[in-house]
Amino acid sequence: MDAILVKISRFISLVLRHKPQVIGLTLDASGWAPVDELISGALRAKVPLTLDLLRQIVAEDDKQRYTFSEDGLRIRASQGHSISVALGLEPVTPPDRLYHGTAQRFLNSIRQQGLIAKGRQYVHLSVDEATAVKVGRRHGEPIVLVVKADRMQRDGFKFYRSANGVWLIDRVPVEYLEIKDNAEVRR
Repeated sequence: MDAILVKISRFISLVLRHKPQVIGLTLDASGWAPVDELISGALRAKVPLTLDLLRQIVAEDDKQRYTFSEDGLRIRASQGHSISVALGLEPVTPPDRLYHGTAQRFLNSIRQQGLIAKGRQYVHLSVDEATAVKVGRRHGEPIVLVVKADRMQRDGFKFYRSANGVWLIDRVPVEYLEIKDNAEVRR
C-alpha cells in the first residue's frame, strides 16, 4: 500500500478499533459501522476517504484488519479493539503451539504477570514465529514467546480465531510460556 493509503488505513483503525467518537460514529455491539457513515465522518475529519479507496484498503491490507458485512453495507475491524465489542467468535481448538512477538524490554514484566491484554480485549497470538518476530520488531528488539496452547486448552482456557486468522485469548499465565532464544529470533 502506498503512503496515503497507509495513513488512511491507520485512521480507519483508530476509528473502528479505539475511538469511533472522533468522527461521531457509533459501532453496534458487534463492532459494525455503516460504511456510508464511516466515509462521511472521515470526510468531515478531512480524511479523503471514498468507497473505492475503502475497498482498496480492505483488499490490500496485509493483515486483513477489516472486513465488510456480506451485503457490503457495514465494516468492522477483525480484532484489536480497545473498546468493548462482541465479535461473535466461538471457541476453537488451537494448534499445540502459538507465538507472541514483543519487545525485549517487556520481558521482565511478562515473566512476572504473563501476557495480559492491557488496553485491548484480547492477547494476540500468531500461528508462526515469523509473524511474531515481525510484530515484536514494531516495538523494539524482538523476542518471541512460545505459548503452550495445547496445555492451556486442556486446562480450560478458551481460544478464538479472528476473521483474519489472529488467535485471541484473554490472558496467558507465565507457566504456559517459553522464551525463544533471541539468537534464533534475529535470523
